[in-house]
Amino acid sequence: MKENKTFNNKILLITGGTGSFGNAVLGKFLSLDIKEIRIFSRDEKKQDDMRRKYADKRLKFYIGDVRDYDSIINAVSGVDYIFHAAALKQVPSCEFHPIEAVKTNVIGTENVLSAAIHSNVKKVICLSTDKAVYPINAMGISKALMEKVFVAKSRQGEGKTIICGTRYGNVMASRGSVIPLFIELIQKDKKLTVTDPKMTRFMMTLDSAVDLVLFAFENGSPGDIFVQKAPATTIGILAQALSELMGKNNYPILEIGTRHGEKRFESLLSREEMACAEDLGEYFKIPPDLRDLNYDKYTDVGEESITRAIEYNSDNTVQLDINEMKELLKKIKYVQVASQGEMINQDE
Repeated sequence: MKENKTFNNKILLITGGTGSFGNAVLGKFLSLDIKEIRIFSRDEKKQDDMRRKYADKRLKFYIGDVRDYDSIINAVSGVDYIFHAAALKQVPSCEFHPIEAVKTNVIGTENVLSAAIHSNVKKVICLSTDKAVYPINAMGISKALMEKVFVAKSRQGEGKTIICGTRYGNVMASRGSVIPLFIELIQKDKKLTVTDPKMTRFMMTLDSAVDLVLFAFENGSPGDIFVQKAPATTIGILAQALSELMGKNNYPILEIGTRHGEKRFESLLSREEMACAEDLGEYFKIPPDLRDLNYDKYTDVGEESITRAIEYNSDNTVQLDINEMKELLKKIKYVQVASQGEMINQDE
């Protein structure tokens, strides 16, 4: 992370802070002249692991649940900035328990933002997912509604609390994602289980995801959603590239069929969003519709603009071949360790 005096002597809160995002960003934040970082999550074991790992007095831990407003308001008091990463993210589990996705991803976000506004937090960054675009599963639907909640809440901050968000695709080697699963299967000499080898997914490193969040923090206005341009590949190519890196050429792959709620490809921007999105080079910015219910500020991107627009998805972005996928995988520490033959635990 570049030296950033914005965080000097400030208090940060990361909800779901023991997850992949929190682990990725924590060391970078602690390298700054920051006053305090609060980790808010439900899992005391992961909090204790993090406490021992960093052993930094600026790191404070709060046990709680975003579903419980009282636990959030206690953690938010005195905070300058919030990174809201707490969420239920597993597509199949959300399919079977959709109301639980609503409680955490929608109501939980409402609680975090209400507490932030009440406590005069300066800025909140909400983390969303490509599955919120044209959602077909419960997780994506709950995340799409979460985006609507933070855009609506951004109007209530009255300039004192800036609320904006990010949306990104598959974060490689994040907790519970497919790469750790593939590595575990290979290490146990079990066949790789692939739902559909032709499925495409965006490929982002955790560092890229962190860069996107920090870009949104630096450049976001109320209600903005930021998307980072990212390459994609097929699940078949990903499985082959990973197995070859681990010295297992022609490793057996078992096709098991599409799981509950899975798409063949993912979208980061809808066609309607592309019609009004701002191209910022490495990023897109989706500005909010600032009209009120009386439509006193008439804006129209035009039917022709929407007709010409094309959604930005994992089929029409840059596609990585087997060698390019290998090079990207080599940048991931988790994969580096596994390719050397070491057994690894993702919770470490």
